[in-house]
Amino acid sequence: MDALNAARRIAAVRDGIVTLEQARAAGLTVHEVQRLCRTGRWQVIARTSYLVDAELQDGPSRRARIRAAVASFGPGAVAVLATAAELHGIAGLRSTDEIHLSVPGPLARPARAGQPDVVVHQLAIAPEQVDLVQGVAATRPLRTLTDLVLREERYPAVCLLDSALNRGLVSGEDLLRVPGLIRGRRGAVAARGYLAEADGRAQSPLETRTRLRCVDGRVPPDALQLAVRDDDGYLLGVGDLGWRRPKVIAEADGRGAHDSPHAVFADRRRQNRLVNAGWTVLRFTWADTLRPDYIPWTVRQAIAASRPAR
Repeated sequence: MDALNAARRIAAVRDGIVTLEQARAAGLTVHEVQRLCRTGRWQVIARTSYLVDAELQDGPSRRARIRAAVASFGPGAVAVLATAAELHGIAGLRSTDEIHLSVPGPLARPARAGQPDVVVHQLAIAPEQVDLVQGVAATRPLRTLTDLVLREERYPAVCLLDSALNRGLVSGEDLLRVPGLIRGRRGAVAARGYLAEADGRAQSPLETRTRLRCVDGRVPPDALQLAVRDDDGYLLGVGDLGWRRPKVIAEADGRGAHDSPHAVFADRRRQNRLVNAGWTVLRFTWADTLRPDYIPWTVRQAIAASRPAR
């Protein structure tokens, strides 16, 4: 019982996961670990990685699966690419079940039994480019972005850059180093263009995509996170994207930030204040960004409507 409790204490700070090595260090034998798995008390998540007290949980979390996958490939394994971005909280990529790892040469091989979603890479990664994210080895934010901008298309690449800047994971000076790091590599020319479009004021991938649609439609905003105040300096609201002269604001309405009743009521009050002050407020969703022409056309119409009739 003491050994099992010791294993539980290890799992408590590791997303519910223990490795066979950790279980044995806690005092459990291989036979006891196997029996715990056979009875359903523990669950095999990856080779030599287990979810403790599985019958009390609704399956392993996403991070638990990543942790188990990294551990199963040994001490040289590192989370990379989209998985490293996910661990760091860098947004902009579509969610998938895939777990991307880089493993040293002799260890690199197709995903092992029970891990069909693990994608194994062989990347040359210097020790100083690796960090522990809550105990999971992953490429650091700048290295992660450097790898991804070479592989992703423009919209997700700029979303990733904006997100990392907004969260303070990298700085503008950090991004100035990227062209030198990717020089001569496939995708470097396009990636340099993505870097030039990065703007850390965007607070979500939806805001980034909305901005890029406006840029592509030749109606780029002249302000992001535009604070609108009345004559007395009272803050009426902050617009995600703004066009000052025609007094047009565009809001990127994502589900998470705007779906609660409190957020809905606050948005309505803020919009009323802005409209009463003479501003046009446009609202765009993720689906709107999938249509290349819709957002710039709508903005252009609002700008035209703001001009006084002759």
